[in-house]
Order: sequence, then C-alpha cells, then structure tokens
Amino acid sequence: MIAFHRSSFHWRSWPWKPDPVYKYTGGFVGVPGQAYQVRFHLEAACIVEDLETGRKTEMYLGAPCRTEYTIARRNLFQVPSDEWRMAFSRSMSIPISRRPSTEPAGFKGTPLEKQFQAHEIDIRQYGSEEILSDTRDVVDATLNRDLMNGRIAYGERARNLKVTLEFPVDLININEEDAEFQVCTGPVVLPDLETWDGGEVHRVFLADAAISGFDHAEFILRREIEAAEREKHWYEAPRGRDRLELNDPENPPPDYPPRRPRPLVYNETWEKESENVILRTKNEN
Repeated sequence: MIAFHRSSFHWRSWPWKPDPVYKYTGGFVGVPGQAYQVRFHLEAACIVEDLETGRKTEMYLGAPCRTEYTIARRNLFQVPSDEWRMAFSRSMSIPISRRPSTEPAGFKGTPLEKQFQAHEIDIRQYGSEEILSDTRDVVDATLNRDLMNGRIAYGERARNLKVTLEFPVDLININEEDAEFQVCTGPVVLPDLETWDGGEVHRVFLADAAISGFDHAEFILRREIEAAEREKHWYEAPRGRDRLELNDPENPPPDYPPRRPRPLVYNETWEKESENVILRTKNEN
C-alpha cells in the first residue's frame, strides 16, 4: 500500500542555456549555467503487466503546479496560466494527453537520464495493509478514519495486458445503514495502450475514478477545449513578464506567437469490468 503523501520524485536540471528565440525558456529567470532542483509528491500509480512474459512496468503521477517563473522574486505565476504535471515510469517521462483518446498520440516518452542531470524516485509503503472487499468493511474503515487507497485492475485481452491502478481514497460517500459506498476521486493515470511498445507506454490520460462496488469502474478523462472568442481578451492576456517574450522582438520566428494555454475540462468517460479493492491501514498519528 503506497504512502503517496510520503512518496516523491526528485530531479536536478541541466545547467540552463539561453534559448536563441525566447527570453524565458521554460519559465526560468536565472542566469546561464545555473541549475535548480525540484521535489514533488506522488498522487497515483499504475502498473501495466504483460501476462505472457510477466514483465511489469510501473508508472506514477506527480503533484501539479501552476506554471510559474523559476526562481523569481516577484511575479511568480505565469499569466496566462497552465498546469505543469509529470507522469513517468522508472526510466521514461511520459506525455500526458490533452486530447480525446480517439485522436492518435503525437509524441513519445523521453528517457529520464536525458531529461534530467540527476533524478531519484522515492516510493514509500505503509508498514501494514488490509485488503477490503466487503462493503460493510469499507464503511467501517471510513467511520474509523482509517487511511485508504483504492486499487482497480482491468484487462486488455487483445494485447494480453493487465492494468492495475492505485490511488489514495481522498473522497468517499457512504450509506452506513445499508452498507453502501462510492469512491469518486482522483487524479489517476490511465495508460494509452495503443502506445504500448512491449516495455513502455508513450501516452497517458489524466482522469478521475469512480467505484461503488468491486467489479466495475468508471473514469472521466481530462482534455483541453478552445476558449470562447469573447473570453480570450482576458484569458490570454499576459500580466507582468510574458512567457513568450522574444529576445529580439524585431525578428519573430515563423508562426509567432504560438497558441496560449487552453482550458482543461473533464468530459470523456470509460467504463471497465474490473476487480476493485480498498486497502486500509490504521491512521495512528
């Protein structure tokens, strides 16, 4: 049972090099040669298992931040704002889709050793866990203020793969009298198995999960949408430092400016026949 709030990813950037076109590449506001370090906690996990070979590929989802200027003294948030978040396996940084699952993936994962000067994945486990597969036990665990994770497993028969998700139960509804429950929480990270290459997934989807029993799960996936024209005058208007400021405003690159961040919404739903359990450990502190 993963202790998500105690698990983390640490990385150190490569020394910063100025971009030939943009003044604030990646939002960094330091000087050439500087490097910085980042730590974020984890919010969800996923394992893709090849049932023929037994090979398992672990993936994790990191906590997000709003796009920012790093490391600035003032004017910290970038406006227009976006969300920065990272999904990764033990060896790859994995693109998080902003488009519906029906659209083909356009990118591949990046090796962590190429993306970062150094990195460390620190996964912590609770000292004990109990597997709950009875509704009354789930209700009792909720009332007892126990710590709980959800675990959802579903198969992909055409590829002979099994996907297992684990995530903290951050929100649960219960009916104590009739021993009913419903977990509706997130985020979870869903693999796009169309991009599976036998060892890695090269696109994932961000979603929330809902279960009210032990044999069925539903997911609602995040995607971007276009802002209405009447809203763009404020939604896309920079404040203070502009992320897209040019080193030489008199010589913009082709197709300048690139599009601004788009709003993110939850819309597409998946339903899966699944095996669900709730993991419990005592909340002793």
